[in-house]
Amino acid sequence: MDWQEISGNWVYIPRQPRAVIHFLGGAFVAAAPHLTYRLLLEDLAKQGYVIMATPFINTFDHRAIASEVYNRFEDTLELLQKRRYLPTDNLPIYGLGHSMGCKLHLLIGSMYDVDRAGNILISFNNFSARDAVPLMGQMPVEFNMEFSPNPQETLKLIAEYYDVPQNLIVKFSNDTLDQSYTLGQTLKQIFPGQISTLTINGSHVTPLGQDFQWQLNPQIFTPFDAIGQWFKQEVHRDLHQLRREILDWLEPVASR
Repeated sequence: MDWQEISGNWVYIPRQPRAVIHFLGGAFVAAAPHLTYRLLLEDLAKQGYVIMATPFINTFDHRAIASEVYNRFEDTLELLQKRRYLPTDNLPIYGLGHSMGCKLHLLIGSMYDVDRAGNILISFNNFSARDAVPLMGQMPVEFNMEFSPNPQETLKLIAEYYDVPQNLIVKFSNDTLDQSYTLGQTLKQIFPGQISTLTINGSHVTPLGQDFQWQLNPQIFTPFDAIGQWFKQEVHRDLHQLRREILDWLEPVASR
């Protein structure tokens, strides 16, 4: 089965589903997650995970976005169950987020009584609007806006209400936008011994790696061909490591 648009979600259902992954992407690439994260999501689907990727448009009201994507996910899940697209109504559900998508999953887990077997949080980002939005810091004070909740409110909300004990936090070695350390410290205080943290090779855009088709001329191999092949190998190596780490974590969690 290929990607299907169902009730505002992009859904990929493998032949023998074993669990459901609700995916939320980064702020500026979340409008078409089935395209921007295609390689990673389809690799997970090949291992039996139903992918439900919810697109969204970023605004300053992150609470409202979290509510919208959660309700769309729940509506679509109910529809899939009614139509018998899933073998059972009791498949475990995991959240998978990248960058801002992590914040949304954390807000969902703090605002709602969700049924989640665990969350995978990649490159958590919790910047203020001044730091995240270009030119915001140059605007007059009366026009400056802030995300809701702001960074401090977000961490306070998580510390008080977040109720998903099993979490994998992934940081990339070359990621200047990542704020996973602070998140890890917060979650470890709430759920001691249940939070896994991991640093692997890559950058903030590693989850966006695509299957670049570099066309080689069999008779002429130029320096540009060498650069293209090297770039493709580097991108795929980091992305495949991310996929392996996700699957390695999912296996023991799913068996609990």
